[in-house]
Amino acid sequence: MNRATALLLTIGMMVLMVIATPVRANDLAGPAPQTDPTAKFKKAAAKTQIPWFYLAAIYQYESNLQWRKKAAAGETVVELPAPLWCGSLNPNQQDRFEGTIRVYGGIGRDGNRDGIADPKKEEDVLYALATFLRSNGNTEDDIRITLWNHYHESMIVDRITSYARIYNHFGTTNLQGNAFPIPKRYNYTYRSTWGDRRGWGGRRIHEGTDIFAGYGTPVVATTYGYVELKGWNDYGGWRIGIRDLNNIYHYYAHLSSYAKGIQLRNIVTPGQVIGYVGSSGYGKPGTSGKFAPHLHYGMYRDTGTTEFAFDPTPYLRRWERQSRKK
Repeated sequence: MNRATALLLTIGMMVLMVIATPVRANDLAGPAPQTDPTAKFKKAAAKTQIPWFYLAAIYQYESNLQWRKKAAAGETVVELPAPLWCGSLNPNQQDRFEGTIRVYGGIGRDGNRDGIADPKKEEDVLYALATFLRSNGNTEDDIRITLWNHYHESMIVDRITSYARIYNHFGTTNLQGNAFPIPKRYNYTYRSTWGDRRGWGGRRIHEGTDIFAGYGTPVVATTYGYVELKGWNDYGGWRIGIRDLNNIYHYYAHLSSYAKGIQLRNIVTPGQVIGYVGSSGYGKPGTSGKFAPHLHYGMYRDTGTTEFAFDPTPYLRRWERQSRKK
């Protein structure tokens, strides 16, 4: 066998080995992105002197409304109405030229300087939103007025400004991670009770998962967010509701008491104690003991037009596994 033949055989064997080697998903995915998404908000906000965290907050709120959609690189899922983008009196509601858009009072901007004010491009939309937010000035009161003039709903204004408080508090939008609602050093049991029948107060289905634990067992926040509701509910007893940055409401019910210092609008972090397991509920304020002590944990998604409950059990399983690894 000459050298040329041997070389060809060697190359052939190497090719066969490569073909026979299974491809793993991680091999195709490449390294995880290291870029902090906060930078894009700071860049766009700098052009208009708007605090970056307000821009990040309205962008997050609008993105949440399109939660089922995915965007290609450089594009956005945010959908701004044509009259807002182009100007309500603009005869061309597909206008992509910043000059005429400005004439008609539209917010559309050419953020990436490619000559086109494109409502599908992320840089353009970010610059446009920053322009929109400064309509009445750049203080919190000014921005709240701008938001009210657009949404005409105080709940949305409060939600966006609460997101802004969270981003400002942590100095970043890169807030990831969750926690199981019961610390791992405590005993607890649970199974999926989503959809089970309930009779107190009329026939209904169970919108959550019950986690049984002893009286006084600490209950922790599962996510970054803020306290949206706190107090008595005839069904849930002493309860607390936390709104996260994905517009999901986390409902913790049947508590025996709250953690010291927990108040409405407080910012919370995953793993932070917010209350303690009890058996309150099913009656007037103070009613307790009608069932075994447990935490009722529910999750509700707000789409902007409706809010619906969904089964939290798969999320609890995932967070439980993650908690055990720590």
